[in-house]
Amino acid sequence: MTESAVYLQPAFILQQRKYRETSLIIDVLTRDFGRISLLAKGVRKAKSKTAGLLQPFIPLTLSYFGKAELKTLSDVERSACSPQAGGIYAIPGDCRAGSLPASGIHSIPGDCRAGSLQASGIHSIPGDIIQRPMELKGLALYCGFYVNELVACFLHKYDPHPDVFSYYGECLSGLADGSNRESVLRLFELKLMECVGYGLQLGYDGNDKPIDALRKYDFNVGQGPVEAMNGRFLGKTLQALSSKELSDPQVLSEAKILMRTVIDVYLQGRQLKSRAVINKVFATAQRLEK
Repeated sequence: MTESAVYLQPAFILQQRKYRETSLIIDVLTRDFGRISLLAKGVRKAKSKTAGLLQPFIPLTLSYFGKAELKTLSDVERSACSPQAGGIYAIPGDCRAGSLPASGIHSIPGDCRAGSLQASGIHSIPGDIIQRPMELKGLALYCGFYVNELVACFLHKYDPHPDVFSYYGECLSGLADGSNRESVLRLFELKLMECVGYGLQLGYDGNDKPIDALRKYDFNVGQGPVEAMNGRFLGKTLQALSSKELSDPQVLSEAKILMRTVIDVYLQGRQLKSRAVINKVFATAQRLEK
């Protein structure tokens, strides 16, 4: 098998596990190659400067090589990530400028200087792209692990999904912002299902009638809404999901039930560990409030 190498690939780490005495195997979501696993040799040694970067929710650029299915990590850099800007910028050392628009990957050589940047046609990164790393705290952190578990369950290895990578970055930004966590999660769930071929029929019921905001519906996964007098979901909830505009509290409550139902069907009996953890956190918080 021919050895291959990939350089400066935008990525997020989904999870990691110990390998032998000093190494890790990391499960990674990459922009161009989908979900992959990498061997990070020696990163658990006391003097390793890399281990601190190999954590979930940090936007990274990774380089790796190898002949086997399990490639070897050769370099990792923290990135300034801006999903809205459509790119990830590798920022080694103290350099803070540079772009390679044709590839969508933005990197700055370690020896670059401001004077040489303009001469080489490399321009400064806009100020709104260089930002503080996304930091998930409290419940948002648990929600992040839930999102990671969803990605691991629904994306096959080595199956590229650039859209999922983009939606994932937007989701982390929304969770870090904390303004509307439930909406952020529902939208990511919905977009993930669409990307992996499980998109929902939300515009029409089983009789090809447009959804009425004031009527009630049950939802048959794989077929879509069915009008029912005592249905679980209002038409306005289905319409809001279809338009991806989730702000109404009742809509958010019903959307959570609907998306959980859909996801559970496609999980085919597999249990999400993160859900159990989040439920315990909620239960503990409620007890402390009493």
